[in-house]
Amino acid sequence: MTTSVPQPFSVSVPDADIASLRQKLALTRFPDELDDAAWNYGVPLADVKRLVARWKDGYDWRAAEASINEIPQFTTDVEVEGFGTLNVHFIHQKSEVKGAIPLLFVHGWPGHFLEARKLLPLLTSASPDHPSFHVVAPSLLNFGFSESVKKPGFGVVKHAEACHKLMLSLGYTEYVVQGGDWGSWIIRTMAATYGSSVKAWHTNYASAVSPPSFSRYPRLWLKNLVTPLTERERASLKRLPDFNRTGRGYSTQQGTQPQTLGYSLADSPAGLLAWIYEKLVLWSDEYPWDDDEVLTWISVYWFSRAGPAASARIYYEDARAREDPKRVDPWCTSPGGVSYFPKEMIAPPKTWTRMMGNVVFDSEHESGGHFAAHEKPDGLAADIRAMFGKGGPAFGVVPDKVGYD
Repeated sequence: MTTSVPQPFSVSVPDADIASLRQKLALTRFPDELDDAAWNYGVPLADVKRLVARWKDGYDWRAAEASINEIPQFTTDVEVEGFGTLNVHFIHQKSEVKGAIPLLFVHGWPGHFLEARKLLPLLTSASPDHPSFHVVAPSLLNFGFSESVKKPGFGVVKHAEACHKLMLSLGYTEYVVQGGDWGSWIIRTMAATYGSSVKAWHTNYASAVSPPSFSRYPRLWLKNLVTPLTERERASLKRLPDFNRTGRGYSTQQGTQPQTLGYSLADSPAGLLAWIYEKLVLWSDEYPWDDDEVLTWISVYWFSRAGPAASARIYYEDARAREDPKRVDPWCTSPGGVSYFPKEMIAPPKTWTRMMGNVVFDSEHESGGHFAAHEKPDGLAADIRAMFGKGGPAFGVVPDKVGYD
């Protein structure tokens, strides 16, 4: 299953790579822009020029690197069927609470392992009032400082296998999972596939984009038919057609020709910046992004072990998997929870989310978007605590782990 024990890891980008980045930034050729274009055509030119200038001359990667290295990080090898031994980078922040609950946090695109950073002190802290967790937050393979995969076919199912084997390698034979974006698909695949180990799941990305069908979910179909929509649900469904019309271009490109796009992402730091910065701004809920905060986020992609193009391949692999007429989205019997943030791209009615599995916990928030762990860590952590805490619907799902000081 594994071929190594976890090894301590620190981010250490070579000086030559930093110098090369600055050289490329200095040679950036910017496009023109229409008058009064604002965000209608994409990221405004003024924003990219400002960020490129800061990245080249003012931004201190070494300071960001030192801050990242304050987080306990490791690498280890896992054996993935059909793909051999692959080296995974991960955060492993343990609680001081003896009975803390093991929790796997799984990011998506355009996220990375640092999305868990603000959650770490909240989830690992000791208190008689809420449960505590041992948090494991990997860089998905092809992301961050994990290894790149060299063979086609490494989609959600294989990511789920790698994450599960990572947890087993750490001695966590029973644990809970949390994720958004691709992390939502991965953790639910884990819960459906490895139910004896994955005792419960929680997501801030409810990915049901259509109502339940009568043929597969007759009870949910009837319930959806007779249940009035809430104000939140109406607002979310109203946004969905606009997102499908104007916001899915990135997904189509990454899901069909990721290699072609990859040349730009790998060679042009300004191109990579614009590609991801657009999502950080448009998918969040008026979050006040600081320029250096953005540049650290993008730098993790630029300096990533696999290169910034590799992360796009998960879209291609998932699109190919969906062409299989026998494919069925995972339905999880283990207890599940959903947190709804109003500016999430997809925030479907609750009757739709029940198609994901045995949902026992719901929580609605007044603000927040796609990057909930980063935008609203207090709210997301409170939901996780409530779901697994005393009186919560998933309290005690991990035997002998109560998670209280």
